Amino acid sequence: MHYNNLFSFNKLEYVTGKKKPDVRCILCAIAERDKRVDLLEVHRSADFLVCVNLYPFNVGHLLIFPLRHVESTKQLTKEEALQLHELTNEAMDVLSEVYSPGGFNVGYNIGACSGASIEHLHMHIVPRYSRELGFIDILGGAKLVVEHPEVTTKKLKEAFQKRKLT
Repeated sequence: MHYNNLFSFNKLEYVTGKKKPDVRCILCAIAERDKRVDLLEVHRSADFLVCVNLYPFNVGHLLIFPLRHVESTKQLTKEEALQLHELTNEAMDVLSEVYSPGGFNVGYNIGACSGASIEHLHMHIVPRYSRELGFIDILGGAKLVVEHPEVTTKKLKEAFQKRKLT
């Protein structure tokens, strides 16, 4: 496959309900390695999966989610909550090694009013870079991402493997 160096993703169809492929839960499908979905997995533990966001806000935008379908942080066990916290720190370390961002936005979107388009609980880790907003973003209303998510996946998968996490 050939991709342009500058890649602008359009998530409009997805958030308006025209989801492709037609699966009950996209994150469950990713966890189950369903061949109908883009598998952008970079790390899997016994209870969690880390993958690159197909519609990234910035290069390196990751999602961390439990393999089992839960919709609230309240449904996590104390052990799972601790694992999620530790995995979030590991992911930020990996992103720092690979991309050297100036900071991170880390958090959940829970419920439709928060902007959540997926009910399955997932943590966003968005690397932030200095001078990341450009004139194209402002004039065109599009976010330009300078690396395709498949390239990001390859880089981050290698970085996670070097850490030998369980």
